[in-house]
Amino acid sequence: MTAIRVLVVDDEPLAREGVRLLAEREPDLAVVGECGSAGEAELAITALAPDVMFLDVQLPGESGLALAARLGRERAPLVVCVTAYEEHAVRAFELHAVDYLLKPVDPGRFADAVERVRRLLAAAARAEAHDRLLAALDALRAPPTPPSEAVAAPLLERLSVRVGDRLMVVRLADVDWIAADGDYVRLHVAGKGALVRARMVQLEHRLDPRHFLRVHRSAIANLDAVRSVEVGGNGDYVLRMRDGSRIRISRSYRDAVLAALGAAL
Repeated sequence: MTAIRVLVVDDEPLAREGVRLLAEREPDLAVVGECGSAGEAELAITALAPDVMFLDVQLPGESGLALAARLGRERAPLVVCVTAYEEHAVRAFELHAVDYLLKPVDPGRFADAVERVRRLLAAAARAEAHDRLLAALDALRAPPTPPSEAVAAPLLERLSVRVGDRLMVVRLADVDWIAADGDYVRLHVAGKGALVRARMVQLEHRLDPRHFLRVHRSAIANLDAVRSVEVGGNGDYVLRMRDGSRIRISRSYRDAVLAALGAAL
């Protein structure tokens, strides 16, 4: 059984200890780090690649809610907010938190939150496996074509994005990375996002593989926009992009991505 990697973020040592002790009661949780501020947490997310973060809402300096909002869905792990004030719960769920826990944390509520985390992580794993299956089925359905008659679909150089009543043309060379978003994909260009109605699998086949590569079930990176590869102590790899985003490389894509970047395994 793969352990669920936990990061505990709270400026109070006793509160961190309380969450850690509750996590240790769960056979599939492993606390990989503890932090006392938002800045420490952001560094730990990159270095440790946790699956879930138990995040105190009130932190010195930048609040836990501000940190979660700034990280966004692509960079942040699953978030369970921990707070002494129930009114923060609404804001927590607006930021797509898995759950919220009131201090002092009740063991039963903690167990409920962990169960929700398990279900979401299992669903994500199934979705990743489903994407791979669909890609394989697409390849199997394609009729074999003699090499002499093979005609490759033209690779895309630009995409049109609807903005109000206008269509804006985006050069793919300017796109830093692409994220799946339901029936759409979100193009990340210079720190801004733009939605295009397309499925990730469909778009992937029309991108130049010399420049664009799948790095995660829900992310494609422009290799020319990669500024560094950060290696965690647990062997996880994270891409740091030119727009400042950090994208975790899924283990199923890691070897191909590192080979394309010329990085040693």
